[in-house]
Amino acid sequence: MARMEFMEPLSLATSTVDRRRFLGASAAALALPGCAATTASRPAARTGCLPPVLVEESRIIRTLAGLRPYRAAGFVVRREAFADKALVHNYGHGGAGITLSWGSARLAVDLGLAGHRGPVAVIGAGVIGLSTARLAQEAGFAVTLYAKALPPETTSNVAGGQFHPFGHFREEEVTPEWREQFRAATDYSWRRFQIMVGPDYGIEWLPTYVEASGPETPLLPTFPPVNRMLRPDEHPFPLPAIRRYDTLYVETGRYLRQLMRDFQVAGGRIVVRDFATPGELAALPEPLVFNCTGLGARALFGDTAMQPARGQLAVLLPQPEVRYAFTGEAGYMFPRADGIILGGSFELGQWSTEPDPARIARILRRQAALFGSFRCTA
Repeated sequence: MARMEFMEPLSLATSTVDRRRFLGASAAALALPGCAATTASRPAARTGCLPPVLVEESRIIRTLAGLRPYRAAGFVVRREAFADKALVHNYGHGGAGITLSWGSARLAVDLGLAGHRGPVAVIGAGVIGLSTARLAQEAGFAVTLYAKALPPETTSNVAGGQFHPFGHFREEEVTPEWREQFRAATDYSWRRFQIMVGPDYGIEWLPTYVEASGPETPLLPTFPPVNRMLRPDEHPFPLPAIRRYDTLYVETGRYLRQLMRDFQVAGGRIVVRDFATPGELAALPEPLVFNCTGLGARALFGDTAMQPARGQLAVLLPQPEVRYAFTGEAGYMFPRADGIILGGSFELGQWSTEPDPARIARILRRQAALFGSFRCTA
């Protein structure tokens, strides 16, 4: 739902979390999809035509619910002394886990590896843990990954996968120092994901249409590309105002599998293990430990500021012709090779990972109304 970085989605009107904001460096723009060239046997399609998503209950192939690790004061990247070790925390990314994964990992390894010698332990095999482990390997260190669950059984697997930092802090609770961390993390992640585009990692560029009254406000000077408001004849949505920009989308299952392969090919060791107390971490043989336990940091380290923000998804049969994404009051739609991802819930304080049939039905109803009211089709 990062949608949970887990699903990276649209907040409900009642949510107090910050609306998504993008950053970035350079990016290649895609052409507007869905409008065919004129031929002798086919009239020219009107500007702004897009193939609608076929939203029907019979097309559901799975439903999911996941828990974003949300902190109103933002994610934690911090180093501290821990028994005879160094401990670096890297957790609490809310709905921005996928988006911030590489940048947050960069901040963490920079804190931990300076002057370090010897092996490294990373706790947690979600996207934050895997990214941290890979950067430590790239710096030349031997890494053991300890985790109670491995992909595809992690929260990160239930993420929508849009590159967009969403639902991970509350404006009035973050410090200027934290904002600098946020900007640095997003910048590095944006550049890192761009060099991973392609089928190996399941990362692609897509145009994104947003129900909004103005252009996206960039957090970095060059992002987002193709960022502008559209005229009514440039889109088919039955909505008063639409903006468009380009961004990256991650097929999370494929992506996490590839990160696991990369980790193992580089000599990484995996130990399936749960930790109930900090003392158990202190007994590990590695002198440097990265805590990437996400929501688990609440119990393991007593961080009561951590709370779950549940996100729910309905996944429809794939539609290869749908080459755009949407976010708005109806929720969000992300097209991936493994299915059309429909979401949009952000339920603070909900611990259940069972999909709620009523919530799923609401998602379908809103999306069906949206795509069933297109003004034109390709």
